[in-house]
Amino acid sequence: MEVILLERVSKLGQMGETVKVKDGYARNFLLPNNKALRATKANKERFEKERVQLEARNLELKKEAEAVSTKLDGQTFTLIRQAGETGQLYGSVSARDLADAATAGGFTVARSQFVLNTPIKTIGLHKVLVHLHPEVEVTVTANIARSPEEAERQVRGENVLAHVEDDEDVAYENPEEVEIPGVPGTGEQPEV
Repeated sequence: MEVILLERVSKLGQMGETVKVKDGYARNFLLPNNKALRATKANKERFEKERVQLEARNLELKKEAEAVSTKLDGQTFTLIRQAGETGQLYGSVSARDLADAATAGGFTVARSQFVLNTPIKTIGLHKVLVHLHPEVEVTVTANIARSPEEAERQVRGENVLAHVEDDEDVAYENPEEVEIPGVPGTGEQPEV
């Protein structure tokens, strides 16, 4: 299906271009979100009449996005989650969680603007891309931790993962000399 783009769409084209896309992409995303019109003769004429207004609206939205980007760029949002000793979360952090954290931090960012290819499933500092406008992107940091104290340590660059040493993994040089409490005959034997 051929469509006329009403705004810049990444990896597709600029405003005003006529591009060929798959029918489902046009019907399910571009047309309902007012990002494109079907490329009919009537719609082409309509676009040419409204072109100046569309460009002005796009410029205004871009300026607003740039103003927000100066404040948002480099921000760190802390999310406290439960996790195991190895740092694996009992669940995950999604774009919705990041949007809620940004809103709590005083920013208005929709969850669809956070770019996560896969949900975050480990504790640590994670860089996340935010699309504020098709031409404006910023990077924020998601600080995923088990407690506020741990989040502060992560920001300082400390390793917060506990390295638990199992007794089974410890190798003794002389196992005969190791005393095991409650077991007779282990450890050093008194000389008679």
